[in-house]
Amino acid sequence: MISQLFRKNNPENPEEKPAGTEEKAETAQEEAPAEETTGKKKKEKKKKTPMQELISCILTFLAALAIATFVRAYWVEPVRVNGTSMTNTLQDGEIVLVSKSAYRKNDPQRNDIVICRYPKRVDREINLGAALAVTQYEIFVKRLVALPGDTVEIRAGTLFVNGQAVPDPEFMGSVPMDYPLRSLGEDEYFVIGDNRYSSHDSRGEDVGPLSRSQIMGKVTRVLLPWGNRRTVE
Repeated sequence: MISQLFRKNNPENPEEKPAGTEEKAETAQEEAPAEETTGKKKKEKKKKTPMQELISCILTFLAALAIATFVRAYWVEPVRVNGTSMTNTLQDGEIVLVSKSAYRKNDPQRNDIVICRYPKRVDREINLGAALAVTQYEIFVKRLVALPGDTVEIRAGTLFVNGQAVPDPEFMGSVPMDYPLRSLGEDEYFVIGDNRYSSHDSRGEDVGPLSRSQIMGKVTRVLLPWGNRRTVE
């Protein structure tokens, strides 16, 4: 009996194990294989083949191209100014930012600087097959001076819109050719370069007033050269 009491009170008795020890050991043994299996799955992840890598690169490129095309077609686009027809407002070689979304909900306004295309002025045509061709039009930067329903006239070198004289915006002392009085139709817009003496625009017989579909966007600011950055009005 004394021996039995001694065994119960002796904490160092190797035969006695705390309750729950065996259960914990079994749980640890069960968890170990699960961790090993997870590690094996990570190691067994297959690498892409060269062909899969190539396809992935091509798809990434096409996605980036589609996004860039969408942005340029419907939101904004940088455009280079070629020539001196908008001097001194815009200089030859400057890069301007054109808002394609400016006229999505609002109509063009008098005095806006716009990019536009002229009838029959095609830059190039790209044939993609017998039934598909893409036409790229030459674009121009001009000032919109008259809207549908307005009257336009240039008399003695002075531009008149609705009977009111419109001064040369850059005071270049130019003397533009006269233009007979004309009332614009419901889808006719009249554009002129700020350098009126040296601009091919709506005054020309091969151009004339433009339709709304030929006005492609509004110039908002000059981007480059860096030192010439400014808002355009």
